[in-house]
Amino acid sequence: MSAYVIADVQLTGDADEVEQYRANVLATLEPYGGRFLVRGGAHEVIEGDWQPGRIVVLEFPSVEAAHEWNDSAAYQAIAPLRTRNMVSKRLIVEGTATGEGS
Repeated sequence: MSAYVIADVQLTGDADEVEQYRANVLATLEPYGGRFLVRGGAHEVIEGDWQPGRIVVLEFPSVEAAHEWNDSAAYQAIAPLRTRNMVSKRLIVEGTATGEGS
């Protein structure tokens, strides 16, 4: 069953380090079957008082693959670029993509 990493990110720090993180994160996803579904973009809150920053949604083939990516040496090597320069809320959600079983 597919899994999704959903992040609400507030950029707070060095723009050069943020760009370095963005430039390197894709290569860390590929070995785990991860891909971006949403990477920023315009958004509109339609209910509640949520004030999101930049929204990111990643898709993985399974919860295990999402955890393996998050814990991988390759991702952990660049993660400090994120944590130093962004305040984020992240979660993994198990679910099915359109067309997968019910």
